[in-house]
Amino acid sequence: MARRAVLVLSAALLASSALTACSTQGPAAGPAPGQASGAKKGAGGRITMGFAQVGAESGWRTANTKSVQEAAKKAGIELKFSDAQQKQENQIKAIRTFIQQKVDVIAFSPVVESGWDTVLKEAKDAGIPVILTDRAVDTKDTSLYKTFLGSDFVKEGKAAGEWLTAAYANEQGPVNIVELQGTTGSAPANDRKAGFAEAIRADGRFRIVASQSGEFTRAKGKTRAKGKEVMQAFLKSQKDINVLYAHNDDMALGAIQAIEESGKKPGTDIKVISVDGIKDAFVAMTEGKINVVVECNPLLGDQLMELAKKVVAGESVPARVETQEGVFPQDKAAAALPSRKY
Repeated sequence: MARRAVLVLSAALLASSALTACSTQGPAAGPAPGQASGAKKGAGGRITMGFAQVGAESGWRTANTKSVQEAAKKAGIELKFSDAQQKQENQIKAIRTFIQQKVDVIAFSPVVESGWDTVLKEAKDAGIPVILTDRAVDTKDTSLYKTFLGSDFVKEGKAAGEWLTAAYANEQGPVNIVELQGTTGSAPANDRKAGFAEAIRADGRFRIVASQSGEFTRAKGKTRAKGKEVMQAFLKSQKDINVLYAHNDDMALGAIQAIEESGKKPGTDIKVISVDGIKDAFVAMTEGKINVVVECNPLLGDQLMELAKKVVAGESVPARVETQEGVFPQDKAAAALPSRKY
């Protein structure tokens, strides 16, 4: 009887051991090397996104941040947000922090175009997909990010130039243009400049007599010249300015202050062309101070969250997703103003 009891007990212990091994086998097996840690999240769990924003340099950027934050909340995505204060080193640090935190997806709007390969490779090696928003990066290895979501800045620059050539179609003589560029080395500054130059190149009347960065902001901060101050310098150095081309509305609005303080009328004595489409710019158009605004839509949040869900789930997405935008001359400003959301 004692021998039989021992045999029964041994069988029971073996069965218990087998059941325990089966129950721990699944969780013990982690993701394969290089597999996104968020792959399981796309199947129904909550996604965590690390988002590294450029900063809060303009009304456009503030609207962009709000759109991303609200869309993440609506989509049930946990958002880890970082403000880079327009410094690339801050964005790189934030991205490395996101990697350490093992987020499921990283999205960011690059301060400048170059210098991202190393940190993007770190994200790729960690199995974390990256989505570029608003601004692109300059890299030969496009596998370092999954997709780009934003505007065609070259197209925006061309639209600004095409409006200008049409506006002066029946006028003679040289047209002297001053250009307020965005942050040096950034995609919108590079592309809006290139697109505008291409559009006016064929007509010898148009000359860019001065071009300088205003850092996408209205007035001077602690270290950098801004839209108003750069325009003041243009007015002192250039005797005859016919047109101001500003790479964004905030710089244009700062420049308008400088033009008015100099005794000239913005929109009349100096035509003003701007890019973005913030509400303040539409107000300025209704007052006759800006002649045309080329729209750049900051409300990318919903599209970003949809793309995030797809890339985390391992679905294929287009390499580039563009936003829909328009051109608003002065005579359309009043009708469009009530519907501006930013």
